[in-house]
Amino acid sequence: MDVRFDAALTQGGADAPGSWTVVVMTDSAKVFGTRQPVKVSGTMDGHPFEATLLPLGDGTHILPVKAAVRKAIGKGAGDDVTVHLQQRR
Repeated sequence: MDVRFDAALTQGGADAPGSWTVVVMTDSAKVFGTRQPVKVSGTMDGHPFEATLLPLGDGTHILPVKAAVRKAIGKGAGDDVTVHLQQRR
């Protein structure tokens, strides 16, 4: 499985300090064939990472983006990123 897409980094509002920064992947349940968590590896704006896509229950998943990745790519909430994912076992 090899998936590429562009999306915005999103974060909880000002009333949610410490909330996660994530990328929302729509139709991910169709892409990966499951509504369960999916372990992935890949790159975000060319920077490598490993993570677990977390299901929202409506066929979409969120991809949590660690602070180290955001710092490495110089981006934060509201910025667009290019994501390349591969499913890992």
